[in-house]
Amino acid sequence: MASAYTPGLTVSGDITVRRTRRLPIKGEVLVKLNESVQPDQIVAQAKLPGILQNIKMAERLGCEPKEVKNYLLLKEGDPVEKGQILVEKKGFLGIFGKHIEKSDYTGTIETISEVSGHVLIREPSIPIDLTAYVQGKVVEILPDEGVVVETRGAMVQGIFGVGGEHTGTIRVAVDSTDKTLTDDLIGDDDKDAILVGGSGVTYEALEKAARVGSSGIVVGGVKDSDLVKYLGYDIGVAITGQENISFTLVVTEGFGFLKMAERTFELLKTLQGKKASINGATQIRAGVIRPEVIVPLGFGDKAQPRQVSAGELAIGTPIRVIREPYFGALGTVTGLPPQLVRVDSETEVRVLNAKLEDGRDVTVPRANVEIIAT
Repeated sequence: MASAYTPGLTVSGDITVRRTRRLPIKGEVLVKLNESVQPDQIVAQAKLPGILQNIKMAERLGCEPKEVKNYLLLKEGDPVEKGQILVEKKGFLGIFGKHIEKSDYTGTIETISEVSGHVLIREPSIPIDLTAYVQGKVVEILPDEGVVVETRGAMVQGIFGVGGEHTGTIRVAVDSTDKTLTDDLIGDDDKDAILVGGSGVTYEALEKAARVGSSGIVVGGVKDSDLVKYLGYDIGVAITGQENISFTLVVTEGFGFLKMAERTFELLKTLQGKKASINGATQIRAGVIRPEVIVPLGFGDKAQPRQVSAGELAIGTPIRVIREPYFGALGTVTGLPPQLVRVDSETEVRVLNAKLEDGRDVTVPRANVEIIAT
């Protein structure tokens, strides 16, 4: 029988995870090799240069550009506060009062130009703090850039997510995989909680989770219309994670209300009350990035059974399509043609035939699916 191998979502109670933490610009690493770190600990820091502001001082004073330095009370390199007096110039013949010019900005005087008569003030630098994200150990130092943090514990990957990195305590809010997370299941004491639902989450629950300050939500599915309504705009499925929302949403199965896989739900139940890191960043094109929940093993914790999704793709294998035009659709493999097939992108790839749950027979590239473990 024809077969192939394809990776699926990782759902494991005991796995070693490494996460590279890299600054966007050169900076300073604040931790040492083999040092234990906490999720919110700053491991590296950089300073983004402040905005350069321009004061047209010659125009203000009504003098020649080269004369500006003669009137300034400060020189290049001096710090300055907003509202601080820069010039205190006597009036004509000393009988028409004083001409006072104050700084519009806080920062450092970087340049006093004798050509333009402008005073350039550099506003304070903006610190960029890089946290460890997960509890673990620093296993590699990236000089001037960041670190690699390693941890061992449980990990659940989703098919789609929104929102950035957060930490919180896992609370399973439903009792079965087919239950929807509704607003009445969220309480005021769910601040900083990562709430686990079953088949989906309602718009009202999204609103309430944000209102009480929850850190994240993990559910089987979400209605596209509810997500668009909550975000305020339509979102693509190429790259996410930078949305301006207060919590992270991780969807494990797809769009719509879909029962969470039983093994995923059961694993999350065993993690009830534990501190977790959650990230909704998703990229489904080249360089795949999965939304995730990571729970490090604490001192004295027993490892959960390893359940890493990856296996044989064969006739009858249940799959999920992870790219358009069938993104999120579930189905079963009905054929694995051995020959290469030319697709819309004009490339030749190996494909599979599948029957989707709605009855459609489709042909998709094998790289566009993942196995659903049973």
